[in-house]
Amino acid sequence: MAKQTKAQKARTGVTQELLSFSDAIKLVKDNAKAKFDESMEIAVNLGVDPRHADQQVRGVVNLPSGTGRDVKVAVFAKDAKADEARAAGAEYVGAEDLYEQINGGLMDFDRVIASPDMMALVGRLGKVLGPRGLMPNPKVGTVTPNVAQAVKDAKGGAVEFRVEKAGIAHGGIGKVSFTQEALEANVKAYVDALNKAKPSGAKGTYVKRITLSSTMGPGFKVDPASLGA
Repeated sequence: MAKQTKAQKARTGVTQELLSFSDAIKLVKDNAKAKFDESMEIAVNLGVDPRHADQQVRGVVNLPSGTGRDVKVAVFAKDAKADEARAAGAEYVGAEDLYEQINGGLMDFDRVIASPDMMALVGRLGKVLGPRGLMPNPKVGTVTPNVAQAVKDAKGGAVEFRVEKAGIAHGGIGKVSFTQEALEANVKAYVDALNKAKPSGAKGTYVKRITLSSTMGPGFKVDPASLGA
């Protein structure tokens, strides 16, 4: 039998049993031993096959307790809308000039927002932004005439979710330093958003498995029923 590391020996409550989401959050917090403020992450196995168009799951959720991250935003806009984006706190704002910067290698941002009239320009960056999941999309509110509000949402706790090939949606839902109540609110909001985004083609059990973990810690299995899923 392989020897356990000190970190493994220090773990508490590690189990294969299904837990209530509240208990799972507490154990994730108890097992976050890194020297930095770890993120809390959620992974949800969904009963969908994203290869089919009618089983795609994608959307955005506004986490009530925020993400705990400093989100950097790039906005494609001109004139008054560009001024609004800057006033809302966007780090990068522009049109052709921003296109040239990104095409030249600038990637120091977490979210890209565009006003509708900028999409012809932004579309030319598809090969750069697409693979990183940064391409603006009206379905998740990143193509919008109200760029200022989109910037505020991005910085205030708006998180995109998208099911991957294996039928898993995952994302960061806060920091382990958040209070128990704050993390519970974020977990509920994330799972509720997934439920509301259930596609018409989904058959059978939709939310199959939920796992909570920290950046460096073990995962804990959550009973979907504890979240009404």
